[in-house]
Amino acid sequence: MERIWLASYSPGVPADIDPEAYPSLREIFDRSCERFAERRAFTCMGATLSYARLDALSRAFAAWLQHEAGLERGQRVAIMLPNLLQYPVALFGALRAGLTVVNVNPLYTPRELRHQLQDSGAETIVILENFAHVLEAVIAETSVRTVVTTRLGDLLPTPKGQLVNVVARYIKRMVPPWQIPGAIAMPGALRRGAGLPLRDVPLGPDDIAFLQYTGGTTGPARGTILTHRNMVANLEQASAWLGDALREGEEVIITALPLYHIFSLLANCMTFIRFGGENVLVPNPRDIPGFVRLLRTTRFTAMTGVNTLFNALLNHPDFAELDFSSLRLTLGGGMAVQRRVAERWREVTGCTLLEAYGLTETSPAACINPLDLEAFNGSVGLPVPSTDISIRDSEGNELGIGEVGELCVRGPQVTPGYWGRPEESADAFFEGGWLRTGDMARVDERGFVYIVDRRKDMILVSGFNVYPNEVEDVLVTHPKVLEAAVVGAPDPDHGERVCAFVVTSGPGVTEEELIAHCREGLTRYKVPREIHFRTELPKTNVGKILRRALREEITQSRTGSAA
Repeated sequence: MERIWLASYSPGVPADIDPEAYPSLREIFDRSCERFAERRAFTCMGATLSYARLDALSRAFAAWLQHEAGLERGQRVAIMLPNLLQYPVALFGALRAGLTVVNVNPLYTPRELRHQLQDSGAETIVILENFAHVLEAVIAETSVRTVVTTRLGDLLPTPKGQLVNVVARYIKRMVPPWQIPGAIAMPGALRRGAGLPLRDVPLGPDDIAFLQYTGGTTGPARGTILTHRNMVANLEQASAWLGDALREGEEVIITALPLYHIFSLLANCMTFIRFGGENVLVPNPRDIPGFVRLLRTTRFTAMTGVNTLFNALLNHPDFAELDFSSLRLTLGGGMAVQRRVAERWREVTGCTLLEAYGLTETSPAACINPLDLEAFNGSVGLPVPSTDISIRDSEGNELGIGEVGELCVRGPQVTPGYWGRPEESADAFFEGGWLRTGDMARVDERGFVYIVDRRKDMILVSGFNVYPNEVEDVLVTHPKVLEAAVVGAPDPDHGERVCAFVVTSGPGVTEEELIAHCREGLTRYKVPREIHFRTELPKTNVGKILRRALREEITQSRTGSAA
């Protein structure tokens, strides 16, 4: 497809960027630490790390990883942390040491954690002690030999940090008992690392920066390979798109989405590091009253989020009373932004909620709406610089303007494939390097992209992917479940909810029993919210369960109820 979208670009946005403007993310980080040394880099729970302090701590951690953990270039380090100051220290420490970061959802169950550690081959993990009991249950079945633990208040000033740790462990009982012989406390590792030299490990564009795990529609989560070139390219694309809208050394972005998620990792952490901005970390965005109190005391210029987060904030009675005079950029992604939410956001804040589109496989940005957009347009935007798109049919033939087909993407930010899965990697592309997104879309005459439907079976719960096969696999491990099918249903609070249809071997199985069973093996957002019992499930003539029929049934029932 010709680049018809270039004519719709905002003034000053280039058609192309240099994907090798920097050899690696490390050079971008080093440059910002030098240029913005005294400015704030990350703030959390009232404490702040300047760029100089982040530089020193991440350098110490990198040296410790090299010398005491004994890690060599390219080895994998898992990071299992929520949005705390420890996250950027661990992240940039690993990258500076020449290692590959494996981001891990802190809410994983033992089953999920076991798979990711086994699949990635990570030998070191940095983990909040609140979740250490989960690691304890599976560590013997993995390659992990070095465990670095940290507590909530470890990087907060004394005595606040000590108080936070005491409250978390003894009053709120947030730390289940755990025992991992040889585990090392992060503050100790940082102290020892401060006295060690940091070896200069050569890094280039083709070195792997991240193994970013995403669910597979036909199996367990798979590690998307994101090279330094991929990440640098997407960072340059985002920076070119933002242009003069961001003022170096002056921006403050609210980071409520978890940094282990690719959207927040690139859009918040990496992009605002490049511009010398400050990331205000929100460890628990589900606490909307607490979130609003934080916003009341913070002068923020930018914010990212998913539709459900924006909606929850708008529905809080005190949100409209906040000072939005400094807010100039709001970016929504991860799931579809609803028109009513975008329009209310504009009315309340005076700032347009810009929708973007991307995938883990595109590092993540593929399309973004122009910054000068005055109102919500229902589109996910225009392809970013150096990005080509094509709308294709199932045979790979390109379709025309306005026709609906699979959205395919090609550009320097696109993954080279999946870790250890050559066949799945090959299946993910059409000839010529075109990534098959699995999303149905159309393009209008100005080049704006409209997502018509998501992947056939994937469920989006508050911006997180839920893949039916994984939930079904857990359901059928219950001794009385014969068959299971999982679909998504519309949900006003979370976008979609997980619904399961099951066939059992006899009476006596309850909805509560099956939901409790799922909680043992699935992260909370993947657990079915409702169970429907059936004597049989609809199938094709070859025996494949027709999820589409179940999805239509439950959608129609919701529509009928609403009417």
